[in-house]
Amino acid sequence: MAKSKNHSDGLKVRGFFRVQLTEDGKGVIGDSGWKENQVTNLGIRQYVVDWLTSGAGKSVTYMALGTGGAPASDATALTGELTHSTSGRAAVSSSIVASGTAQFTGAFASANSFVTASADISCIGLYNTSTTAVGTLFAGNTFASSSCAKITLVALLPAMVLKNIIKFGETLFKKTIPSQAFC
Repeated sequence: MAKSKNHSDGLKVRGFFRVQLTEDGKGVIGDSGWKENQVTNLGIRQYVVDWLTSGAGKSVTYMALGTGGAPASDATALTGELTHSTSGRAAVSSSIVASGTAQFTGAFASANSFVTASADISCIGLYNTSTTAVGTLFAGNTFASSSCAKITLVALLPAMVLKNIIKFGETLFKKTIPSQAFC
């Protein structure tokens, strides 16, 4: 009788982000350091599983900032998303920085009116649409709150890591955290 194999094959989605706040003439005035994202259940389903099963999944194309806490795994939106303008999300540039790692980079500039009044920003999220308060949150998390009235640029560098669990996963994961280069 053949032994049954106990497989741990699978794909694990993990993400990290870093937020830097800069001000004209002062440079970087705040840095969150690398923090782990909370990838949401619908984020996994609509951005990953739907692509694998039907080719019709969503793509991360925008970032949002908010005033709330970390999203729960069943969250569909970023708590306290800044809605000062209907196009308050920042477009992201995406790239593949290593095998199994996608990187999304964006910037919120004061000149773009992403915030029109003082706000204490404390969370970040990735979305598939530019319109605030709609779309599906893929991943997000919280960082130490910062006042955003005079900030001229918020540079963001989230990275999503697709981790192959069965074989070289740990080695791959440790090698795919992107560099800490910012605008």
